[in-house]
Amino acid sequence: MKRRLILTVTIAAAAALAACGSGDDDTTAGTSATGTGAAGTSAAGSTQTVAVDDVDGIGEVLVDSTGMALYTADEEADGQVRCVDACTSFWEPLVPGTEAPTADPGVAALGVIERPDGTQQVTADGRPLYTFVQDSPGSVTGDGFADDFGDQHLTWHAVRPVGAASSGETSSDPSEGGYPGYGG
Repeated sequence: MKRRLILTVTIAAAAALAACGSGDDDTTAGTSATGTGAAGTSAAGSTQTVAVDDVDGIGEVLVDSTGMALYTADEEADGQVRCVDACTSFWEPLVPGTEAPTADPGVAALGVIERPDGTQQVTADGRPLYTFVQDSPGSVTGDGFADDFGDQHLTWHAVRPVGAASSGETSSDPSEGGYPGYGG
């Protein structure tokens, strides 16, 4: 009887977590993983999927329609998605809207790829784009982060407009206490 109760509770908890963790059924096209519109207006006033914004201390970076900085991982330069599972809890894929993604001038060619889980993700120059959950609109806190998820090591950089030089600055290691709740 005790085993049956534990099994029932475990199944119920798993079902509840799956329902809470999956926004796919309730998410409308054109929303990012955070539920913000991918075709809305950014902090820079753009209606593009990807815009260019000037962030204090960093310079010009690509942002989504809500003003969140966009990042790529060095290890995904070949266009293959390696940020999966727990990684997407910190690095949220930029989800396209119902139309082809659009961009401000100075943004590399945008595209859409299929992720291993079957969802779609916007790319710039073939590289998958992500937002970082520790950021807020107008901030860039994940530039230079290196982290590990399982056996996958990833190094992240804010995406610069075409022709813009990287600042070369790196952020502090979030696993060393800079960001509570974040670790590889």
